[in-house]
Amino acid sequence: MPKFGEPIANLTVAVGREAVLTCIVEDLGAYKVAWLRVDTQTILTIHSHVITKNHRIGVSHSDHRTWYLHIKEIRQADRGWYMCQINTDPMKSQMGFLDVVVPPDILDAGTSTDMTVRENSSAIFWCAASGSPSPNITWKRENNLSFNINGLKTQTVDGPSFNISKVTRHHMGAYLCIASNGVPPTVSKRIRLSVEFAPTIQVEKQKQGVMEGDDVTLECLTEAFPKSVTYWTSPRREVLSKGSKFEPATEEVPLSIVKSKMKLTIRSVSIEDFGTYTCVSKNTLGEAEATVKLNQIPRPTTTVSTTLPTTTTSKPTTTTEPTTKAPKVAVVEYGRPNGRLHLDYNEIPHIPDHREEAARAGGVVKPGSLYEGTMDRSRYGSGSSTVMPCHLLAFLLTTLFI
Repeated sequence: MPKFGEPIANLTVAVGREAVLTCIVEDLGAYKVAWLRVDTQTILTIHSHVITKNHRIGVSHSDHRTWYLHIKEIRQADRGWYMCQINTDPMKSQMGFLDVVVPPDILDAGTSTDMTVRENSSAIFWCAASGSPSPNITWKRENNLSFNINGLKTQTVDGPSFNISKVTRHHMGAYLCIASNGVPPTVSKRIRLSVEFAPTIQVEKQKQGVMEGDDVTLECLTEAFPKSVTYWTSPRREVLSKGSKFEPATEEVPLSIVKSKMKLTIRSVSIEDFGTYTCVSKNTLGEAEATVKLNQIPRPTTTVSTTLPTTTTSKPTTTTEPTTKAPKVAVVEYGRPNGRLHLDYNEIPHIPDHREEAARAGGVVKPGSLYEGTMDRSRYGSGSSTVMPCHLLAFLLTTLFI
């Protein structure tokens, strides 16, 4: 008498693949083997013949001992119990279970699409998925960026939905609904959140300096969504347009859809260009402005070097030199025109200011210090040279610097 060699192994197959159920029969002899679908009581095959009209069903055997039921292009509806039967009297049979797993699929119905909300309002995300077994839903932000959910900072949220009760501009971006159930492939859907808000402006340098005749560029950073209209105004509140003098420009900030850098280049700055400039940003939700003050930087003055002639002087007869030799100063003439003591610096050319020429003549002339000087009395005295007393020269230099 025929008998079964071993139980039918249960089988799990992904949808779309081929399933092969195996039934081993010992000592079959003249008896026949049949395959049946249990839940519908449908005869599929008898011995080497396919009975059902389902073209996906097939049968094969090895030496009349091992019998195979083939089901091609498995569908989710093929899931269930299958029977291997021997036509003995009484009939002998055994069953095996075919489990069909289905990769996850995100359903359009019940899943959020791209949305736009106002800042400080709420946003609810939904994701519906099918599959067997039932998929798990995980939410992530694109590029694995963290986000704040009602005061808690996180990188993932589990479940078919989540709510952001108070949306800020920092929530703007793409979110991924990821469905997985252990059957590859894992699938995801991208949902973009756009947050509308009025413009804001930041200024890194509120004051800038430039020399007359040079070029300068002023900058403001603005954030806005929807995209704002931007422009600059002059110190006289005139809107500036592109030309040979002014060049306003707006540059997008990389990796941001809300930030823009406003620039104003002023060429060959003149005295009329100094003052306060205003950068303005406007969209449908409001406007913002900020100011940048342009100040003048004086150009450095050019120092004129003067070489003075060397004059031979006589030794002092009425004064005693200090222990440390005093610095030399320029040769001058003196007299008393109109009854007043007078210094004539005509020996030093091209120096209009007396205080400045004194400093340049001696190099280190300081009011109140003692210096040695040589006087020529040829214009107002006997015509011979003499050494001016140090205390008198100190008095003259002190008077000069007052």
